[in-house]
Amino acid sequence: MEDAVVNTNSLPFGAVRTLALPSGVSPALTLAAASLGFAVVQLDVTVVNVALKTIGSSFGGGIAGLQWVVNAYTVVFAGLILTSGALGDRLGAKRLFIAGFILFVAASMACGAAPSLLMLIGARAVQGVGAAVLVPCSLALLDHSYREPGARARAVGIWAGVAGVALAGGPVIGGLLIASIGWRAIFFINLPLGLLGIWLTLQYASESPQSRERPLDLAGHIAAIVAVAALAAAMIEGGAVGWSNSLVVAGFGAFIVAGSAFLAIEASRSGPMLPLSFFANHTFAAASLVGLLINLAFYGLIFDLSLYFQQMKNFTPLFTGLAFMPMTAVVVVTNILSGQVSAWLGARLPMVVGQLMFLAGCLCLAAVAASTPYGNLWWQMVMMGAGIGLTVPPMTSALLATIDRGQSGVASGVLNTTRQLGSVIGVALFGSLIAGRDQFVPGVHLALYLSAVVLLIGTIAAFVGIRDEQPAKCQN
Repeated sequence: MEDAVVNTNSLPFGAVRTLALPSGVSPALTLAAASLGFAVVQLDVTVVNVALKTIGSSFGGGIAGLQWVVNAYTVVFAGLILTSGALGDRLGAKRLFIAGFILFVAASMACGAAPSLLMLIGARAVQGVGAAVLVPCSLALLDHSYREPGARARAVGIWAGVAGVALAGGPVIGGLLIASIGWRAIFFINLPLGLLGIWLTLQYASESPQSRERPLDLAGHIAAIVAVAALAAAMIEGGAVGWSNSLVVAGFGAFIVAGSAFLAIEASRSGPMLPLSFFANHTFAAASLVGLLINLAFYGLIFDLSLYFQQMKNFTPLFTGLAFMPMTAVVVVTNILSGQVSAWLGARLPMVVGQLMFLAGCLCLAAVAASTPYGNLWWQMVMMGAGIGLTVPPMTSALLATIDRGQSGVASGVLNTTRQLGSVIGVALFGSLIAGRDQFVPGVHLALYLSAVVLLIGTIAAFVGIRDEQPAKCQN
């Protein structure tokens, strides 16, 4: 293969350079590396949940300590996604992606070898840093490798589908590893996956355009990190200890102050980390809103249904994972198919149809009772899985299509920040609805109805805001 030359004269802030792509560059293998990066992040979202009881037996520490085994990862992940995406644009997505993989693998080894609960929580926080780097930079690599909108849509579908396999397999893999080896094995499994991802990236991925001339905007980075992390922590703790708790109220206050400061800083800078003009593009704004809403509904309901199966149906963690397999298998298949459909028909139709299908599944499941047999539940869950599977890939590719490639890292950071916050809000809010056993089933019903309302808003946003014609690129 001859060296390809990409002219980047259109890049903002003087990032004008000629980028020679090495002869080993392969978009398909770059896609494999990017998908592995997203897959290990998703795997660690679910695989840890089934190990909490065993970890508690090893270390003690009570429920609060075990919650922070999960939350340390979640809060750091949410707080750093936007900053990591912006740094990927500045320093190069490939370089930062490899660094994120190395950090994630090293932190995973530290988790597996942790001698105490406190050390495990600290290592999980470092894992969250690696995850925050991997997700936006993986999308930036895809955006750089797949220039044509249809090809990019198909690539995003595969990227999401591979991550769906990891998400679906997490509880099952975790249950098998814990039963056969022990809980530490759920972290050591990241070593071979990480080494493969790093090797593929080094060998076959090209570096994305860099914008070192762009001002660092340190104040903007700090304000964004504090705002997102404060909101995530307040939502998580509010669902656990009550929304009137003084620390929870302080967390929301910190979010308001830091968020307002972030908006003021970005509006006043000539070279902001996140140009607020991005949101003037209807497609960018609508895709970001849909990402927030659909994750709120999906992950909030996954949390409630997981507890429903274990507390109401007395399923083991392994059987709970298997109960979700039909739904998550459909997520994987529809992720891939949705990439093809959006390449042919545009993003708006699958986003609208997907959210309506998810909404219908919620309403059909709203009659669930403690005695409802699993045979009467799985098909509604499949509808929900098909709905999110149809929605996410076109949502992602539509948002990326609105942004110059030199800023695809910060754009993917925005989308993944809204999605991660949606997940945190959904779990905290819907978890608070089922706090007592007597209100468990009514709380699930209310969560399903709230999800239907949220998805209706998302459907309207997609129908009104998503433009299937090639949009003008967002400019600063």
